[in-house]
Amino acid sequence: MNVLNFVNSFFSDSAHWQGYDGIPARLGEHVRYTLEALALAAAIGLPIGLVTGHYGRGGNALSLVATAGRALPSFGLLVLMTTLLGFGMLPVMIPLVVLAVPPILVTTYEAMRSVDPSPVDAARGMGMHESRILFQVELPVALPLILSGLRSAAIQIVSTATIAAYVSLGGLGRYIVDGLYQRDYEKVVGGATLVAVLALVTLALFWAVARVAVSPGVRRS
Repeated sequence: MNVLNFVNSFFSDSAHWQGYDGIPARLGEHVRYTLEALALAAAIGLPIGLVTGHYGRGGNALSLVATAGRALPSFGLLVLMTTLLGFGMLPVMIPLVVLAVPPILVTTYEAMRSVDPSPVDAARGMGMHESRILFQVELPVALPLILSGLRSAAIQIVSTATIAAYVSLGGLGRYIVDGLYQRDYEKVVGGATLVAVLALVTLALFWAVARVAVSPGVRRS
């Protein structure tokens, strides 16, 4: 049986659309894990990236932190956190946030540094406060690149949140882990397909947000 047959069999089975192990329930869990991890990573990465980018300091330190964060294996970190903290959401959130912070942090810093200094200097010359310069002059111009960092982080979380299933939590990874254990490759392929579709939906959502949030003049530049 080829992959398309596996996909068709998985999605045409009504048992996969109901109950605690149904697609709606598992999809909801996966989205919740993704949103929580992305929110935590953004709360860490965005302020640091905005401030350091605004003042132009700490770029080398941010690159070092980002490199270290990317080098950490998510699954290995999950095992370590589970050993230290036990089972639960916290051991899952830590590797997902560690994975998502670097692209947000570095991209936000680079976005702020890429802003044309001329309007920033003009705003300072007019006596604008640094916070107003940051949010009213630099941020609107840097927003497309900042959103690209958030988008990259979100896609990585969607793909990696499947590890939650390894510590007895839910999400779409449940199909992959249980399917491998049961040698039910229909379930494995179905779970992988759902993760891929969710990643594509995430891309589409960020494209829509960029169309609404980014100024047309900035999009054309």
